Order: sequence, then structure tokens, then C-alpha cells
Amino acid sequence: MSKVAKATVGLMAVTMMSKVLGFGRELVLGALYGASMYSDIFIAASNIPKVLFTIVATALATTFIPLYYENLREGGEDKALRFSNNILNITIVLGIILSTISFIFAEEIVKIFAMGFEGETFRQAVIFTRIIIFGAIFTGLSDIMKSYLQSKNCFVVPGLNGIPYNIILITAMILSVKINIYILPVGALLAMASQFFYQVPFAYKKGYKYKVFIDLKDENVRRMLILVAPIVIGVAVDQINIMVDKTLASTLAEGSISALNYADRLKGFVTGMFIASISAVVYPQFSRLSSLEDKTEFKDFIRKSINSVIIIIMPMTFGAIVLAKPIVRVLFERGAFDERATAMTASALAFYAIGLIGVGLRDIMTKMFYSVQDTKTPMINAGIAVIMNICMNLIFIRFLDHRGLALATSLSSIICIILLMISLRRKIGDFGQKNIAIVLVKTFSSSVIMAVVARLVYDLLKGILGVGFIMEMISLGCAIAAGAIVYAGFMLILKIDEISIITDMVKSKIKKKNN
Repeated sequence: MSKVAKATVGLMAVTMMSKVLGFGRELVLGALYGASMYSDIFIAASNIPKVLFTIVATALATTFIPLYYENLREGGEDKALRFSNNILNITIVLGIILSTISFIFAEEIVKIFAMGFEGETFRQAVIFTRIIIFGAIFTGLSDIMKSYLQSKNCFVVPGLNGIPYNIILITAMILSVKINIYILPVGALLAMASQFFYQVPFAYKKGYKYKVFIDLKDENVRRMLILVAPIVIGVAVDQINIMVDKTLASTLAEGSISALNYADRLKGFVTGMFIASISAVVYPQFSRLSSLEDKTEFKDFIRKSINSVIIIIMPMTFGAIVLAKPIVRVLFERGAFDERATAMTASALAFYAIGLIGVGLRDIMTKMFYSVQDTKTPMINAGIAVIMNICMNLIFIRFLDHRGLALATSLSSIICIILLMISLRRKIGDFGQKNIAIVLVKTFSSSVIMAVVARLVYDLLKGILGVGFIMEMISLGCAIAAGAIVYAGFMLILKIDEISIITDMVKSKIKKKNN
């Protein structure tokens, strides 16, 4: 196995570990606070630094690596290290300035991000925000340190930084219930700091040496500002989208923000576990194949990548729709997370599930455009998504409450994927759209049948076994297994190419083990 393949597999493994632990964090929050005032406050306050600072941090970290390599080639390790320290120190100064301003104007910021909060809820949200906001400094530093380590071909260590974050936050959640509620925002601050400090020793092992040094006139700083512009806009519109959803949710019934958050975490767990892994593997191939004069192989790889995502995500979409309530009940319903919270979260999950295919394809499609050196199209597409999402939010929220926000997000993501495919067709010509449409129809019909079978099995077993956590888990597990068998059977019968590739890979693995 090549070094790149080993790094990819290692990154997938640690990403999976981090996702599982992160999901465990949501389970703990749900069990301890349910869909309550304090869960709404904590989620809203935690999102504020993410929205305000992720834009800058992501843009800086994304442009860091190519400029680091350029400095390394031109002036060796000394120049590259000087560049690293300059960017790190600029990030510290920016973080302190932005955090201090946010601390001073916390009340105004909370009014924007959670305009439905009033009285004690609003007062507590301001206190939480003023504590958590300084964690944004460490978010920026963590992203820069992550990029530095990746430039040194160290991928696993940055991938693990979610583990100390989640452990500290879970501990804080438990202690906050037993001792004091303010341990929760303090824990969030310490958790964000841990993501940076955890990586520092590994960076030093790779040759990093910190120096207090800032040069705003450095040519690299000017170039970085130019490079980050489209990335900043792209990330900004995504964060605005999140802010709008949370703000509108704050005007609804208590627990609406929490219900959307738990449902969104479930959606993110699925896409993060599978789509992020696929994206990490296919992006280098996109870049390599797009540089070839003959684009036939490149277009064929695009078709296979899109089909693979459809095959994986489509059954999950229908499964999440028909089994939303039992899924949420098994995962969350305990402690403060009551039947009402389950109903609210399950309904949000069902509407979020509609757009899983759009979310799944977006990351892959964006990488395709980046591989042909087009960052403008995804940026414009993200802007269109925000406008559509806001418009549909305002329409659907009247009839569906928090479910309307989830539906708007789903529909906007599907429409944007269609627009991205049209743009890609104009850019590179035919890339097998007819074949993709055929696969879409086959997976859709197979998934509908799978969903019907899964629901029938669940209802049958639920009637036989009765209520209770263990019985619920058995009924749900058997329903998912039955659905998976039915779906796999139809995929083989319908002879989809990508399924044949997977079965051939499994057969070759078995043969190797037997030999």
C-alpha cells in the first residue's frame, strides 16, 4: 500500500472515531438536557463563534499549505517557518480583536443569532456567549496548526483533535448538571483550546519552532488575502445559512433549536462518515485525471463517483424517513429527552433526510470543479442556495414550524445539485448523465421497496415484542437488516456497474485471505 493510500485509510479511521465520539456527545447532551431552554442556549451560544470565526479560520487554513510549500521551495525550512509564525501570530491578533469586540457587543450579537430569546433565556445566552467566544482564538490557531502538520505529511494527528474536544465537552456536560450550569460554556471554551494545544507537541516534533513575529507587509500575506476571497465568500454564505435557520428556530416553540440540532447531527453523522471518506479518496484522482489531455477517463470517474454516492445515500434517505421516530427513540430518548423531544427531532430528521442526496453530492461536485480550477461556480452556487433556503424558510415555517426549516434546507440542496450538474455539463461536456439518471431511477425504486419492507418488519416485531429499550432496539435492528438485504438484492438483480465493482473487490479480498 502506498503512503498516500495508508494516510487516506488512517484518516478515514480516525475520522470515524471522532464522528462516533462526537455523536456520543450529542447523546449525552440529549440525555441530560433534552430539548430544553438550556440546550437551546448552549447550542445557540456555541454556534456564534463558529459562524463569526470559522469563515476566517477556514480560509486561512485552506490557503496556508500551497503558500507554505512555495516558501519551502524558495527559501528552505527557515523561510517556511518564518511564514508559518507570521500567519500564526496574525491569527492570534485577529482572534483577540474579534473576540473582544464580540464580548463587548454580546447582547447585540445574541439578538441577531437568537432573536426569539427573551427574559432569562436571553440573559443566560449572553453569559454563555461571553464565556465561549474566546474559544474562537483557539479555533483559528488549531486550523493553522492542522495545516502545518498536513504540510509535513502528518494527517492522522490533526484528524484526532476532535477526541480531546469531545471528551472535555462530555465531561463538562455531566459536571454542569451535578455542580453548576456555567461549567457547560467553560467546558466548551476549554474543549476548543484543547484542539490547538493537543497538536503543538507533534508540530514541534516535525520541526516547528515558535517565534513572536508579525510582518503585515510580507508578500505572502498579500497573496493570501487574494486567495482567500472566494473561499471566504463560500464559507460565509454557508454560515449565514446556519445562522438564519437557528435565528428563525429561536422564534418557535421551546426545544425547536435543539430538535433541529439533534436531527442535523444525525444527518451530519451519515454524510461525514461516508461522503467525507469518498471525497478524501476521489479528490486526488479528480486532480490527476483532469490534467490529462484526454478527458474520457476523467468523465468516466466523475460518473462512477456520482453513482457511488447515489447508491449509498438513497437507501439511507428512505430508511431515515420511515424509521425516523424509532431511530431517535433508540439513540436519544432517555433522561431529560422525553417523548415530546423525540417527536420534534424525528419529524425534523424525516424532512432533513429528503435532502441527503443533495448534501451527499455537493461535496463531491465541489471537488470536481476545484479539480478543473474553477472555484467561482461553487461559490455562486452556495449563494443561490442561501437565497433559496431563506425564501423557502419564510414560506414553510408558517405551516410546518421547525420541520419547515428542515424541508427548506433539503429542497435548496437538491436544486443546487441540479444546477451544479448543469454547470458541469457546460464546462466539460457529457459525463454520463443518462447513465446517472438510470442509476437514480433504479436506486430510487429499490429504496422505496426497501423502506416498505423495513417499516413492515419494524411494525410486526414491535407488535410482537412490545415496548422497552431492548425490544425497540431489536425491532429497529431487524428492520434495518431486512431493508439492507432487500436493497442489496435489488441492486444485484438490476446489475448496476458500481455494485459489480464492490462485489468484485470483496471477492478478491476473500481470495487473498484464502491464499
